[in-house]
Amino acid sequence: MLHLISLKDWPAKLIAEVLTLADAIKQHPPRYARAMTGRTLLMIFEKPSLRTRISFETGATQMGGHAIYYDMGTSPLGAGKENVADTARVISRYVDLVMARLFEHAQLVELARCANVPVINALTNFSHPTQVLADLMTIREKKGRLAGLKLAYLGDGNNNVTHSLLLGCAKMGVSIRVACPAGRGYSPLPAVVRDAEAFARQSGAQVWITHRPAEAARGADVVYTDSWMSYHIAPAKLRERTRRFQPYQVNTALMKCAAPDAIFMNCLPALRGYEQTAAVLDSPQSVVFDQAENRLHVHKAIMLRLLKETIRGKK
Repeated sequence: MLHLISLKDWPAKLIAEVLTLADAIKQHPPRYARAMTGRTLLMIFEKPSLRTRISFETGATQMGGHAIYYDMGTSPLGAGKENVADTARVISRYVDLVMARLFEHAQLVELARCANVPVINALTNFSHPTQVLADLMTIREKKGRLAGLKLAYLGDGNNNVTHSLLLGCAKMGVSIRVACPAGRGYSPLPAVVRDAEAFARQSGAQVWITHRPAEAARGADVVYTDSWMSYHIAPAKLRERTRRFQPYQVNTALMKCAAPDAIFMNCLPALRGYEQTAAVLDSPQSVVFDQAENRLHVHKAIMLRLLKETIRGKK
């Protein structure tokens, strides 16, 4: 059973295949209007969502399928009255695909282990592979390629998006520099960095972790940032984290360190005046709304690729 749990598990060839399929879906949506006819997607949400829910539900509907929204906050699973393994076995008998947006990555791994249908990681505290596939699609769309490019990520390094960017970029030949504050709570997990470095050696890319924002941004083709206050961060920590991350804010001066034709990305939501200034977010270099739109197309591609594998496995 092919799942999408982490980009660590997907070879570069499979990533490229999904990106190419997403391009085709975006260019010719009518061709895929019946691609999910008779198929049902179950969407399990423990964390809040705007783009993830709407893009997956819209994607399934536009391809003739059906999507079910399942809120863990009002469910036996969320209340601890039913375990993940039993839930996986039951829902596998009802639906064709499961998409889950959870806090604990281990729960998602258990869900996939016990399910008999493909499981898609739509975000955990550890990784966010669907977002980064959309990011890679956007970068390739704007730059015409992935291999040989340089991406600078600034801000919170101990972050699900950062982890997936490290793995995805390294696999696809994009050199990545992560600039973040020093300290275990702000840096990418060492195991992820080691994996990214190994993948980068195979693809010809490079991986750097630095505490100097300008060094990371120098000559970058893509400048990327994310919220300083992820969903699992307590609101009471806003002042302390703002102080820590202020030197890593993406502003006009920092963008001048990047390549003249560099693009700016943020996976949204974005707070003007925090992780980036309004001048950057609303500038011609910003592609954040194209990036958000591409979630729809890449999510369609992910669903179709996983369903294709399921059909192949039944033959």
